Formats: sequence, C-alpha cells, structure tokens
Amino acid sequence: MNLMFTKQWVTMKRWLRLASVAASLLILGGCQTMGGGMIPSSEFDNFTPKTADKRIMNTVNLRWEVREDVAQFCAKSIGMGREQAYITLPVACAVWQVATRECVIITGKQTSHVALGHEVRHCFEGHFHK
Repeated sequence: MNLMFTKQWVTMKRWLRLASVAASLLILGGCQTMGGGMIPSSEFDNFTPKTADKRIMNTVNLRWEVREDVAQFCAKSIGMGREQAYITLPVACAVWQVATRECVIITGKQTSHVALGHEVRHCFEGHFHK
C-alpha cells in the first residue's frame, strides 16, 4: 500500500474518531408522547438490550433531576419548536456525556417506572427510537 495513502487514511480515521467523540460529549434524548403526556402502550413491550460493544456507555453515573418545567426544559434542550412541544409533549429526557460517563435523567414531579426506565436505557444505549 502507498505510504502517503496510509498516512492519509490514519489521519482521516483519527479525525472521524475525534468528531465522533466531540459529537457524543453532550447528547440529549427527549422522549415525547402523543396526547398530553400519556405513555404509549408500546413502551410496555419487552426489548432486547444492545450488546455491550454496541452501547454508547457500559458504566454510567446516574443522576435524577425532578423539575416542574420538564416539558419545556426537555423541549428546549433538544431544540424542539414550541408548536411541536405542544403536540408531542416531552415527559422526560436524558442528558448524557460519554467522556465523563455521566447521565442526568430529567422528569417531572409525577412520573412512572416506565418513563424512568426508558430514560435509563437512553443513558446506556443512546438514541434507540425508530
């Protein structure tokens, strides 16, 4: 293989790796529901967790923050427009930082085990919504 091509390939791989790390430093997942905060029945379905090598993190420090303005906070954090936030009301969100292995789950004062578990899954697997 050509030495110049090899050096360029290594440089490109490093740049892509750096870009990937930079993009994953702060990622936010906001979970919306239709119909004013009701959790869809599909959330109660079983799922198969990703294998350890496919997760964004395997060891996570979790923090749970309860906010009165969860819908507005999560909508703003993910860049959701006002109109969309009223149609698909966020009931919770997860903010994760891969570099520090920290994840903050944001919910309202009233939540469910399903919503909390859903956000914990985001902490480990990132964006898994289809």
